[in-house]
Amino acid sequence: MKGGKGGGRVMPRGGMNPNDLMRQVQKMQQEMERIQSETVQEVINVTSGGGMVQLAITGGLEVQSIKIAPEVVDPEDVEMLQDLIVAAVNEGIQKAQALMSNRMSALTGGLGIPGI
Repeated sequence: MKGGKGGGRVMPRGGMNPNDLMRQVQKMQQEMERIQSETVQEVINVTSGGGMVQLAITGGLEVQSIKIAPEVVDPEDVEMLQDLIVAAVNEGIQKAQALMSNRMSALTGGLGIPGI
């Protein structure tokens, strides 16, 4: 058999050993799992209406608390309070998703891996 040493095994371009590549992938997967488990527990605080509605949400998108200033509770304008709550929840979700995305991007180096 031509090709010298290696027992007929062909090394991929760039000289990367498939076993080394698998170890790196496994290490990255473990690191991703660690980052995810830490991030889903992290609490993000947001406000709407100039602080009239305060929301605490985890990176796992679990709402921990909602605080509403008494002066924003107007029986004549319930719709405004509803809008403030929706705005706070949506902002919290966006910030939690961005936090997870940023942490994963730092790990993957911006490789753009689907589902991450």
